[in-house]
Amino acid sequence: MTKNILAGMFLMLSTLSYSQDDATKYAESITAQDLKKHLVIIASDSLEGRDTGSPGQKKAAEYVSKYFKSYGLQPIADNGDGVKSYLQKYKLYKRSYGDVYVKIDGKKYAFNKDFYLNGLLSIPEETETPIVLAGYGIEEGSYNDYATLDVTGKSVILFEGEPKSEDGKYLLNNTTEKTKWSGPLSWQQKVKLALSKGAKFIFIITDKSGEDLDKEIRQRAVMARRFSSPTLKPVQESPNGMASFVIMPEMAASLLKTSSQKLSKIKSDLDKGSKSTAKPLTGKASFKAERITEIVNTENVAGFMEGTDKKDEVLVISAHLDHIGISANGEINNGADDDGSGTVSIVEIAEAFSKAKADGKGPRRSILFLNVTGEEKGLFGSEYYSENPLLPLENTIADLNIDMIGRVDEVHKNDPKYVYVIGADKLSSELHAISEEANKKYINYKLDYTFNDPKDPNRFYYRSDHYNFAKKNIPVIFYFTGVHEDYHRPGDDVEKIMFDKQAPIVKLVFYTAWELANREERIKVDSHKE
Repeated sequence: MTKNILAGMFLMLSTLSYSQDDATKYAESITAQDLKKHLVIIASDSLEGRDTGSPGQKKAAEYVSKYFKSYGLQPIADNGDGVKSYLQKYKLYKRSYGDVYVKIDGKKYAFNKDFYLNGLLSIPEETETPIVLAGYGIEEGSYNDYATLDVTGKSVILFEGEPKSEDGKYLLNNTTEKTKWSGPLSWQQKVKLALSKGAKFIFIITDKSGEDLDKEIRQRAVMARRFSSPTLKPVQESPNGMASFVIMPEMAASLLKTSSQKLSKIKSDLDKGSKSTAKPLTGKASFKAERITEIVNTENVAGFMEGTDKKDEVLVISAHLDHIGISANGEINNGADDDGSGTVSIVEIAEAFSKAKADGKGPRRSILFLNVTGEEKGLFGSEYYSENPLLPLENTIADLNIDMIGRVDEVHKNDPKYVYVIGADKLSSELHAISEEANKKYINYKLDYTFNDPKDPNRFYYRSDHYNFAKKNIPVIFYFTGVHEDYHRPGDDVEKIMFDKQAPIVKLVFYTAWELANREERIKVDSHKE
């Protein structure tokens, strides 16, 4: 018997040994009870919402790693110490505000409480300047608040908006229509003008008060966090000076050694078109607005199962391990669905494949079980993996990504046996067909393709970790059951997870993975849909 005939017989026997009947046997190890067993740990209060890089996220990584080890998965990450690890470590860099305050006569005023900032301001060391009131801070036509002022090297305090008479007409154009000196971005015009006059820093007195002011401060605090978004690489900021302190009249009065009533009178006179010939109000203050770099140390968790005759080809099954942590008011966002449901699904699928391997039915292709972090911050963990892969991307046949499969959305509240399938046909018609066949044969859920439509405004295809694989021309499926009322809220807890609904979806992922890992031919990249 020739070597070729022997090889052919071996291949035939090998292929027959991987029947879908075997898949059914091992899929049965995926149970609602086991999913819950893991999730009550992953989504417990003790993990404090698993914020990226937090102690709770690291506890979750340790928990998953422990099970990967017990299943016989191999650690393949190399963190430079010569010891293989389940943790692929990486860093995120955040630029944020550190010490920020205004000090008047020794009294400190607090950032995002007593005042807030417009724009990006960097004052690394405490700085003291003289301060002068410059009216509305406007120069246009014959109107000029700087006509008799020298503000060089000083800070200026300005009233918000523009002069407006009691009859509702604006002084600058004598109509009821606002000019460029009013509105949400008018502060930029005022800052630009003040800087051109030689001013160092700008303080704007807000017109808002009470609940409106509280709401504005909260919104500005959110905007400040936007300037603090993490990145995978250190960011060198270049503040251009287009920034201002926004203060209340009482604080302005303290800065100028006067009373709120006198300030109000000055503003009223300006609105009437009259300007005081008295010496302008002045004062001095010290302030600081420190920008600092924070380094967030985090890690993906990767467990590797080596394949048999096609071990150089790799299937990735992914989910994100972390969540959004603790809210500003101290409430814990446990993220049971987002993405605790995906995290524990990976653990269960890994166990099913490990049982198969123990019985001599291990996958022909290798499988990487990948729990990434940083998804909520910007898909950073999967991006890091895609740029620093533990296994060659050219040998990666597909990514099956699970993100939020434990609840139902409003559309399906009366029909929970469904799952949104996103991306299956974008790069490979074969992947789509395999997914459809696995569902038809074993699960019989409704595969909802609503969010697969490139015209869908939610753009979910671009919003989870699979997308960083798709960008590398690797076929993907994103399994998702939609957004619910507890999305990114403290109510996303274990008791609301529908484990009996989730388990069949996890089995669907397993059956699809089984076919991808054991079929004779690698799926083809044969379509390039949006």
